Amino acid sequence: MLTLVAFVVALGILIAIHEYGHYRVAVACGVKVLKFSVGFGKPIFTWRLKNRPTEFSIGMLPLGGYVKMLDEREGPVDPAERHLAFNNRPLGARAAIVAAGPAANLLLAIVLYAIVNWSGLQEPQPLLASPVAGSIAERAGLRGGERVQQAAFDDEALQEVRSFEDLRWRLTRAALGGRDVRLEVTDGVGAAQGDAIGPSRSVLLPLGQLNAADADAQLFRKIGILGPWTQAVIGEVMPGGAAQKADLRMDDVVLRIGNQPIVDGQQLRETIRASKGTESWQVLRAGKTFQLPVTPEIRQEAGQSIGRIGAYVGTPPAMVTVRYGPLDGLWNGALRTWQVSVLTLKMMGKMLIGEASLKNLSGPLTIADYAGKSASIGWSAYLLFLALISVSLGVLNLLPLPVLDGGHLMYYLWEAVTGKSVSDAWMDRLQRGGVAILLGMMSVALFNDVTRLLG
Repeated sequence: MLTLVAFVVALGILIAIHEYGHYRVAVACGVKVLKFSVGFGKPIFTWRLKNRPTEFSIGMLPLGGYVKMLDEREGPVDPAERHLAFNNRPLGARAAIVAAGPAANLLLAIVLYAIVNWSGLQEPQPLLASPVAGSIAERAGLRGGERVQQAAFDDEALQEVRSFEDLRWRLTRAALGGRDVRLEVTDGVGAAQGDAIGPSRSVLLPLGQLNAADADAQLFRKIGILGPWTQAVIGEVMPGGAAQKADLRMDDVVLRIGNQPIVDGQQLRETIRASKGTESWQVLRAGKTFQLPVTPEIRQEAGQSIGRIGAYVGTPPAMVTVRYGPLDGLWNGALRTWQVSVLTLKMMGKMLIGEASLKNLSGPLTIADYAGKSASIGWSAYLLFLALISVSLGVLNLLPLPVLDGGHLMYYLWEAVTGKSVSDAWMDRLQRGGVAILLGMMSVALFNDVTRLLG
């Protein structure tokens, strides 16, 4: 139920803001708006504002919306109102009305990001877990336990890294953009605990060599940075499992497995997964050190042999509240909106030329799933989800497809260059082609949705 409610509310907000952008600029440009609708199909609620000609309504199907304006191309217009018709407005006014919908979504994203920045968000500190064996991070000299102080793309100026999510976002943009990242880190276990001890050092992650096509879990396994640092502690022990049989107990700190020192929870999980038999574990319990022989259970998962001990592993990561002031929060909201927009366009371009997988397309089922998950986490996560989808909606509508706002702007560009509008015959051909492309994209997105959910 939460997923459905969160999804419907998200669609309602995003569509209403988009259509309100069209409506508000149309009224400002002197165009008579006949109807403003959020949703399609039979209206379930209709109203009018005093002294306004517009009928507002909410349709039964919340999968879109529209603003119907007075237009001579769609029906007869009273000669006394010809000056209020959309088709009779100057080219600049028509372009502004069409562009206002996507612009409203991008402005909404800025506001949502700013609200989260102002209110503060609890995020993991930028402490690095042990890197994946053979990954870029390991080859670059990272060992786990480092605190990332600053980061920069290529030769750009270093900027403060405020949280692990901040770092992850920078790595995502760098990998998909084919750029290297330079990190300034502080070494040592004390750094992992939050203390800045010893001098910092510079680490170069050559992410430009990845030629990344997808922003998925495998991308971060190649980079080698899967999550924030956590302590290598045993959590709840399951009855009858390998951990209980080996006399492992809750709150035991794992120091070593065989001859391998254990740095953190991530390394402990990876070592257990790769286990092939009995090994000696060195654990710290109540200030005393013990040696325990542990034999993980080997299970077959997705064609691989995976070791399990029947216990939770690791502690929650150390958290930090990331909060910005009024101007910084707004600026960072605008910056994040710009960065997401650019990344979205780059990914669409890569998919178009075959450099990125079409699996990156998501449809309504995936959006609904993330709506429910983000809402269950809290309102900040839900606002961030809304901001992301609002950016995607704004960027998508600016694409030069005839059925989208970007397609109409393309017509107006032609009119501005040639001095005449696109002919009805060409308009019909382009509309048909645009519908076919959009249906194809929607089919792929829906197929991806079903594949993800079934997988």
